Amino acid sequence: MYDPIRSASFRKLGVADRAAFRDHLLRLDPEGRRCRFGGSTTDWFIENYAERSVEDGTLIHGVFVGGRLVGCGELAIWDPASGEAEAAFSVEARFRGFGFGTRLMRRVLLSARNRGVGTLRMTCLSANLPMQTLARRAGADILFERGEAVALLVTEGASPGSRVVEAVRDLRVRIESLFRLWSRPIHPGLGRSF
Repeated sequence: MYDPIRSASFRKLGVADRAAFRDHLLRLDPEGRRCRFGGSTTDWFIENYAERSVEDGTLIHGVFVGGRLVGCGELAIWDPASGEAEAAFSVEARFRGFGFGTRLMRRVLLSARNRGVGTLRMTCLSANLPMQTLARRAGADILFERGEAVALLVTEGASPGSRVVEAVRDLRVRIESLFRLWSRPIHPGLGRSF
């Protein structure tokens, strides 16, 4: 039986991941798009959204299965001085139910905490029960207004421990990337020349 959890890896996305982020959002089914963006969206909108998000400093955590980006947790800090930010999540339909949303939520919360975010806001359709469950499990209060559910989560302040956890995760990803790069043959069939 196929188990995507075994091959899943998590890391922050960078500018080089722009196409992977765009492609992930484009692969969302109509319901996934409606839940992620609060209504129906066109491919053109998604392509522009992905471009803007990567360029505007949105911090995006991704989950990769078999090398393909299948889920994201986004942290958009509106105004660092206000201590407020917004989070959004998306997981492709066939990868839901494996706990990826929960793990992405934890990573986004840690990043928010370490960047001085005091209040994290998550907005979803009032019919998006999985997102509301995810927010409640993280300790958010949920308000309902005009067909939307607005989850507000007060985060803890950064601590030396929280900063170390995030730094170690980031370092681990870099080291694993270097090992993957180093283990590739220089020329197909020749192996490493070291």
